[in-house]
Amino acid sequence: MTSSTLPYYLGCPSWSENAWRDYLYPAQASTNDMLGFYSQVFNAVEGNTTFYARPAPGTLSRWAQTMPADFRFTAKFPRDISHEGDLREQLEAASDFTRLLAPLGQRVSPYWLQLSAAFGPPRLGELCQFLDDIGVPVAVEVRHPAFFAKGEEERLLNRLLHERGVERICLDSRALFSCTSRDPAVLHAQSKKPKVPTRPAAFSQHPQVRFIGQPQVAGNEPFLTPWVDKIALWIEEGRRPYMFLHTADNHQAAALAQRFHQRLMARLPGLAALPELPRAPEVEQLGLL
Repeated sequence: MTSSTLPYYLGCPSWSENAWRDYLYPAQASTNDMLGFYSQVFNAVEGNTTFYARPAPGTLSRWAQTMPADFRFTAKFPRDISHEGDLREQLEAASDFTRLLAPLGQRVSPYWLQLSAAFGPPRLGELCQFLDDIGVPVAVEVRHPAFFAKGEEERLLNRLLHERGVERICLDSRALFSCTSRDPAVLHAQSKKPKVPTRPAAFSQHPQVRFIGQPQVAGNEPFLTPWVDKIALWIEEGRRPYMFLHTADNHQAAALAQRFHQRLMARLPGLAALPELPRAPEVEQLGLL
């Protein structure tokens, strides 16, 4: 089996994690090799890097040569597009960005529009025009409290997204915020990630979920269980959801994604295991005669 045959998209926030040499990548894997190894196991990755910087054309060419055709890269619109000024005035810059990523073809689907906590209900008109005019598949992540209040403003947001077949990205940070560790990585993640209620949504064939977990894989188990059932249900409905898993420092993110898939295999009999990368054989330690 290859990761491209999975009935859902599974991945992490990046592929270049040195810590993954301890349990996922071959120990000798170079940074340049990591995307190739990653895409043998997982079939999707969050495009977080594009939020902070646009990739160079040469970099995109290398990615296009490495990523399988069915791989998905959910590239975030850069923050100068999503966080600075009226979205309607950013349409030209957003179109330039989609043209830059054209070498990746259908692998970039959907683009992610992550809006700030300051982007509230009065600006929904901007969002409507942006989605109507951008011309590529988009999923939207909101953070304003009004969009989580179960009132008319949240219903209006959901209605305008549903009418356009645009997914509302669901961020689940409950596991992260349940962690009482004083580890600097945990504290940093808790200071950066939004603490918002979960809003599982399926407005198209491709629901989008971001799970932000604790650094210890086992500590996430009770928070994973509802998602095992939800992802399984969506698959049974004929959808192909996206599931991305983080940990506080992401050192165990790939292990958490592997664990999620194991749980899903138990829930969906017949679901194949993830591919395993070849590991260097351990040298047998010979005792003294």
